[in-house]
Amino acid sequence: MTVEQFLEEQNNVIKELHIANTETSWMAATTGEDEWNQKTAEAETAYDLYFADPERFQKVKTYLAQDDLTAIQRRQLEGLHNGMVANQIPEKDLKEMVRLSTELIGIFNTYRATIDGKSVSENDVRQILIKSNDLKAREKAWHASKQIGKEVQEKLLILVKKRNEIAHALGYTNYHQMSFELQELDRDEVFSIFHKLKELSDEPFREMKQEMDGELAERFGISIEELRPWHYADPFFQEAPPLKELDLDPFYDGKDLEVLTIETFKAMGMDITDMLEKSDLYPRDKKNQHAFCTDIDREGDVRVLCNNIPSDYWSVTMLHEFGHAVYFKYVDPQLPFLLRTAAHTLTTEAIAMLYGRFGKNPAWLQQFLGLTTSQVEELTPLIAKSLRRQMLIAGRWIMAFTFFERELYENPDQDLNQLWWKIVKDVQFVNPPEGIDYPHWAAKIHFTLVPVYYQNYLMGELTTSQLQTYIEKNISTDLFAPEVGNYLVDAYFKPGALYPWNEKIKKATGEKLNPQYFIDQFMTT
Repeated sequence: MTVEQFLEEQNNVIKELHIANTETSWMAATTGEDEWNQKTAEAETAYDLYFADPERFQKVKTYLAQDDLTAIQRRQLEGLHNGMVANQIPEKDLKEMVRLSTELIGIFNTYRATIDGKSVSENDVRQILIKSNDLKAREKAWHASKQIGKEVQEKLLILVKKRNEIAHALGYTNYHQMSFELQELDRDEVFSIFHKLKELSDEPFREMKQEMDGELAERFGISIEELRPWHYADPFFQEAPPLKELDLDPFYDGKDLEVLTIETFKAMGMDITDMLEKSDLYPRDKKNQHAFCTDIDREGDVRVLCNNIPSDYWSVTMLHEFGHAVYFKYVDPQLPFLLRTAAHTLTTEAIAMLYGRFGKNPAWLQQFLGLTTSQVEELTPLIAKSLRRQMLIAGRWIMAFTFFERELYENPDQDLNQLWWKIVKDVQFVNPPEGIDYPHWAAKIHFTLVPVYYQNYLMGELTTSQLQTYIEKNISTDLFAPEVGNYLVDAYFKPGALYPWNEKIKKATGEKLNPQYFIDQFMTT
């Protein structure tokens, strides 16, 4: 069999397996029904078993050793190789991994926290932490947001150890190290960047947080020393509390978030109405409470799940998720299925973040949300301050998560509850609650759903700053202009996974990933 015949066969089979997987997981997320959780597990197992076949893996390695491959052939084989390595394990271990993760995701999809015996949604908790001045209500809401950690901790640690066991059997130190290598990320380089960013942001973050803590202490009538995690606007302090002078939510009263999103992309020459029709955008019982985008078939069936209520938070989330969606939609359909996707998680996160930042862009607020010139002039310095706060807070949160996750896989038997709060205090400067012997960390779904993924959020933010700077210098200072959309489609979306992620960034911006653009944007005063 020639390499061309082999790759054609792989593209055809993997396409079918991929569609079975994405369709069943979509149904599981939108219905919360056990039947679809089970079908998702079966589809994932079938996918993993195909990638586990040792004979097929050997063929991939043999073909990769050929020196007459075209660039497009080599890229497909590299993707197959990286996808197969982690599955070269006994079938019973693969099935056990899928079973554990499916059970945990099922819990996350359907679990509802309680406050004083009453069931509450994540939106309910979010609204209390953003708006309420009742300190007892805030504390209860924060603890409620962590209840699921206790529900999943035991199974999650079993899954973590199973992942490590498999990685070790494949010749890696642990699952974390294996994941970085198979994602084509240099772990030492990434953590070196993160430690540099922490060092550079220590003082700006400390100054910003002292100012913010002063505002919160005044708002709640307590001292700065008394501030605890529930005094912030997000259960993990990954979102900036609203500035007291800046509340964008009232501007969304009576607004249709779908229309706002459609108009934003339309201005840039992109049509999202086909994807909106297949999406699931409003909250209901048993539905996954988070937000995500999925490319069902890599032929245009792209869907977004949200839980919208008219608010700044969900408007930004819609822009973010449909940023993922347009990337998937506009990949060159002539590429083989294996390359008809994003170059890397971080490259699609970068686009989602570029659109997400529009929600804090004065020009966007005026053009799409309908604010007056005087309103925008008044809000512009506050919005700039808010965005800088958000980037500093999000950056420090991502560092805290990734530092902890690395330690989690280094030694899952250590006192993780203590370790979590040690890292949170050191990186996020947040005072722990009284009782820290509780798996607050396990309430974050990413440890379960997308392990060793979170570093890509910060790598994505760095890429966003580099991309935005390039666009403003070379394409247009109006980020919503059609020529910006054309540039993104042609230079960034169409190539799909044809190039390694850093080569792709270089082709699109003229240089490989450079953290300096993010530093210049958000870490200097």
